[in-house]
Amino acid sequence: MNNDTVRQRLLQAVEAFAARKILVIGDIMLDQFVWGEVSRISPEAPVPVVQVEKESFLLGGAANVANNLRSLDAKVYLSGVIGSDGFGQTVHSLCAQKKIDTSALITDHNRPTTLKTRIVARGQQVVRVDRERPAPLDSDTATAIKHSLTKALANCDAVIVSDYNKGVICKAIMDLIVGLAKENAIPTLVDPKPVNASLYRGVNVITPNLKEAEDIAALHAQSDTDLERSARTMAERLELEIVLITRGAEGMALWQQDKGLFTIPTMAREVFDVTGAGDTVISLMALGLVSGLSPCESALIANLAAGIVVGKIGTATVTREELEQAIAQVAIDSLYT
Repeated sequence: MNNDTVRQRLLQAVEAFAARKILVIGDIMLDQFVWGEVSRISPEAPVPVVQVEKESFLLGGAANVANNLRSLDAKVYLSGVIGSDGFGQTVHSLCAQKKIDTSALITDHNRPTTLKTRIVARGQQVVRVDRERPAPLDSDTATAIKHSLTKALANCDAVIVSDYNKGVICKAIMDLIVGLAKENAIPTLVDPKPVNASLYRGVNVITPNLKEAEDIAALHAQSDTDLERSARTMAERLELEIVLITRGAEGMALWQQDKGLFTIPTMAREVFDVTGAGDTVISLMALGLVSGLSPCESALIANLAAGIVVGKIGTATVTREELEQAIAQVAIDSLYT
């Protein structure tokens, strides 16, 4: 397949994103950014005093995956848990603005909405403050999520599981997702946490970063051969079809059954902030697979999108227009090693 044909296939897939429906389930967070300037050190302690100039709220965690998908014009159903607090209302408000379907979003009156506050001065993060209660869901909340998942998944082309180990992703919910996805013949993709690796058995794709891959496989990857061993070990243990390992400045490594390892160099020109880049990768991988692209082509387009978002500050997303422009301009040969 020549370069022009590959480019045309990628562009046609991006055009098809608007017709795709994706269910995102996982740990929902709210990202608060407090922006200010530092002009002095506190007389009370040797810490900078930040004079606040503005603040903003962005969808984080699983909700940022949903936000990435909506930026690409896909239809999105978001499932997870928020608290019955003002921050939970902010999550609902932001989802409404983005036209993210929250009919499968559950309010738990016994736990707060996860909030991550980042204080930024002169372009640098001074401190991050987390407010959360990472604990297993109670039985009533878990039952409510399973009921909402069953309804939402029937309308979807793929399921993305965004696991931050805050309590939403558990065996009962993963078993339900895998079972329903197989019944409906749709792919399940997981952004994993190593501590929960055993829960992902039977999904189609996982997208760990390099450290997560090493932890899940219990192997240290210093070479492409080590990477392939790690990916194959994960696939055998968890009955996976595809493993996509993100490697930061080294790009990505895609492993498929019967095809081995395929490495992809990074497309980032400048890296300002890697926050949420993994959310972008799994979003594009899912959309690519359900829009007619091969796993390799889906990984290539995910790599291009990640290269765009890391050039932005904060929990960023990529639009279809930005992605189409990148596809049109990039030398296709440079996407391959």
